[in-house]
Amino acid sequence: MVKEFPLPGGAGDRRWFRAVDDVSLTVARGESLGLVGESGSGKSTLARMVLGLTRPSAGRISFDGADLAGLDRAGTRRLRSRSQLIYQNPYGSLDPRLSIHDIVAEPLHGFRIGERASRRDRVRALLDQVGLDPGIDQRRPAELSGGQRQRVAIARALAPAPDLLVCDEPVSALDVSIQAQILDLLTGLRDELGVGLLFISHDLAVIRQVADRVGVMRAGRLVELGTADDVFERPRHAYTRTLLDAIPGRGFAGTRTTAQKGPR
Repeated sequence: MVKEFPLPGGAGDRRWFRAVDDVSLTVARGESLGLVGESGSGKSTLARMVLGLTRPSAGRISFDGADLAGLDRAGTRRLRSRSQLIYQNPYGSLDPRLSIHDIVAEPLHGFRIGERASRRDRVRALLDQVGLDPGIDQRRPAELSGGQRQRVAIARALAPAPDLLVCDEPVSALDVSIQAQILDLLTGLRDELGVGLLFISHDLAVIRQVADRVGVMRAGRLVELGTADDVFERPRHAYTRTLLDAIPGRGFAGTRTTAQKGPR
């Protein structure tokens, strides 16, 4: 895949900025693919193309064998119910005017899933699934902690029963102790539901805890792709080695989290 953006006042070859440069990857059902790189490396642009929110300048994106570019309006709608985004900032991604129930139920209304009673039951079941007391459903986001808000965001993403979750820096705005709980929750949901995870982060230690395979991006290019063990223990590319060497303490290299349900 390639994604280029026009540059104001550019001329010749400098008229375009190539944010994603000839990247190829796949995410299987039930797999966690971690995508790591510094800011501006093209991770989030790639995620937007995977979700169908941005069209590639060149290349092809397929979901379950269907080419996204060839989908009609109904097909695009179905695709968007099957691939959901978990945003970086739980303080900005939830509408403060809505109750927790209404926030989690948004995709159910948007994709016309169920009726009023079944939606209410679905919301309460989702809150329980992400480790929250269903009794908070009438509260507002301001009444919850950052970790609780991110659990609500995860519940909302799960509402239409997607096959793929795109997690764009989902723990970077949280305290370290809460990060571990959210990472455990996501890996547990992957194992329980068989959902695929495209997990984007600048933090290699976070990626190590959740990813089966790891891709390393630099300046729009995928410079390394392999199993988590290979990338962390036997990196091939000099840039990957530089990223690993910059992490204080390398004891995490052989460890991964064990999924468990976090406290309510």
